[in-house]
Amino acid sequence: MGELVDRVDEHDRVIGVVDRSEAVAAGWLYRMSMVLCRDEEGRYLVHRRPEESSRFPGQYSWLVAGAVGAGESYGEAAVRELREEMGVRAAVRPLFTFLCRGELGPYWFAVHEATVGQEEIRPQPAEVAWHGWLSAAGLREAMAGWTFVSDSRDAYLRYVRFTADRPL
Repeated sequence: MGELVDRVDEHDRVIGVVDRSEAVAAGWLYRMSMVLCRDEEGRYLVHRRPEESSRFPGQYSWLVAGAVGAGESYGEAAVRELREEMGVRAAVRPLFTFLCRGELGPYWFAVHEATVGQEEIRPQPAEVAWHGWLSAAGLREAMAGWTFVSDSRDAYLRYVRFTADRPL
């Protein structure tokens, strides 16, 4: 069996445990968690996926994201994904959750934030081909010109609306 996830309903309530590939194939809702990383200067971590990646090869993301395992909380998954993909151990702060109708099917997507030192980043080569730090203006420009993972772009637009009235 592959990666087990909680199957959830339209209100994000657990209704069973399934293999993630089965959830994707059937279009069932499950949970994903992501972390946007900022450095001490407020810049955003951006990375490019490897060309040989099975999902979104060569595309950019400003998120460290992955499926929430069965019985795992959104926060636990965010901390785990940050450690697995970027080699960073850091506290995460929840920002918002939304129902994402992404390329890999529908799922609940929880957005977290972490402050990370530039020197702490030790990316997993299987997940990250390149990484760098962009200011808010630089990220906005990159979103307009680079090929970003679609769910990453969706989360960015929601983040911009979410932060419009909130100082971060």
